[in-house]
Amino acid sequence: MSLDPIFFTRDARSDSSDPEWRALLSEYFGQSVYRDWFAQLETKSFQEGVLVLAAPSLFVKDWIEKHYIDLILSLLKRKYARCHQIVIVAEGTNSLSVAQHESEESFSRHDEYPKENTQSPQEFSLSGYALDPKLTFDNFIVGKPNEFAHAAARRVAECDEAVYNPLFLYGPVGHGKTHLMHSIAHHILERSQYKKRVLYLSAEKFMYDFVRSLRYKNVMAFKEHFRSVHVLIIDDVQFISGKDSTQEEFFHTFNALVDQKRQIIISADKSPTDLDLKERMKSRLSWGLVADLHPTTYELRLGILQSKAAFLKIMMDPNILDFLANKISSNVRELEGALLRVAAHGSLVGKTLTLPLVQEILKDVLRPYETELTVELIQKKVSEFYNLKISDLNSAKRLRNIVRPRQVAMFLSKKLTTASLPHIGKCFGGRDHTTVMHGISTIEILLQKDKSLQEDVALLRKTLER
Repeated sequence: MSLDPIFFTRDARSDSSDPEWRALLSEYFGQSVYRDWFAQLETKSFQEGVLVLAAPSLFVKDWIEKHYIDLILSLLKRKYARCHQIVIVAEGTNSLSVAQHESEESFSRHDEYPKENTQSPQEFSLSGYALDPKLTFDNFIVGKPNEFAHAAARRVAECDEAVYNPLFLYGPVGHGKTHLMHSIAHHILERSQYKKRVLYLSAEKFMYDFVRSLRYKNVMAFKEHFRSVHVLIIDDVQFISGKDSTQEEFFHTFNALVDQKRQIIISADKSPTDLDLKERMKSRLSWGLVADLHPTTYELRLGILQSKAAFLKIMMDPNILDFLANKISSNVRELEGALLRVAAHGSLVGKTLTLPLVQEILKDVLRPYETELTVELIQKKVSEFYNLKISDLNSAKRLRNIVRPRQVAMFLSKKLTTASLPHIGKCFGGRDHTTVMHGISTIEILLQKDKSLQEDVALLRKTLER
């Protein structure tokens, strides 16, 4: 078995002539990310298409495998077609760091880190993540679900002094929190002509740097690093839930920056009160302004797709964009990924994109959304829409604010399902089929002249047919 000189080096960390794959990663990820994660790797071998890399600890190994391994393999495949697998092993660490995975739990109190370290104290790099140049305010699509969070982010970015400290953004994955944080960072840097020090990183990276500062007995460097910034941006703060030592250090860092009137921006998947954090930490996070990003609406999703298509110069049938905006509602990342996948297929295969072809291309993505439409589901959606209980629709109540939604639900049940009139009547409190027919007929007549009802039914159909 021959070893490829491009990949193999005796000790990549000390080799002055870095192999080409290192240059690839450094160029793609930027120097700060490369220095924090990939410069620590040692190339062991490249045999039969398998590149074996050694990480200095299980923590680094697990982090790279979780966040970067697929992307690294994709990058290498483009330049070296024969590279088809990457294996990372953990070695070169003492038993303490390996057995404990460098976990935060290993340091439940600041005075409990190992009194003796087999590695001599040394300098270790502390840096944030590189900002994505594409994530700016200019290409953030504003809609009702995110307009408040966007306005708050704009205000923070445009003020010379700290306001709403901290600005706490929360919402589901893929709804724009990270985009807004990158946008704030870009705007502040540009306004200050890059004189302000803005640090953006995840809560997981904060924990990792804290643990390393304990391991290398260089806690003061860690404290100075994080408390000397003008703007601190922490993503996914829910990661430090249950990690008491990291919470303690973050608490002190938070207070030190607030005392200096330095701006803090934080994101999470839940509001501060719903996070599994210590009470005083929850209190600190609620000090400033808490802004949530709601699930996207159809209109917002369509706007995002149109903007993305225009930015990437993708020509696509508006009906396809409408289909994607209707069908994919979980998060924006998945929506944009579907657009890119469809566009790439059309470009590479050379076929005209049609709705049936798009459905075939995205069948694995669309499968989770293909919930069978039933009378019960229609009742649930209609009751939510009109702010009623399902039991109201099934009751004998004859109040107008209940009768009309009940008839709408019957109408939609007939139009959107294969259920028979007797079955629909049974679902609505045991009514007979003539009552159902009357309700359906009433709605059909009203739809010809009642614009408000037309809008209600159209919106409900769009929601149910997604």
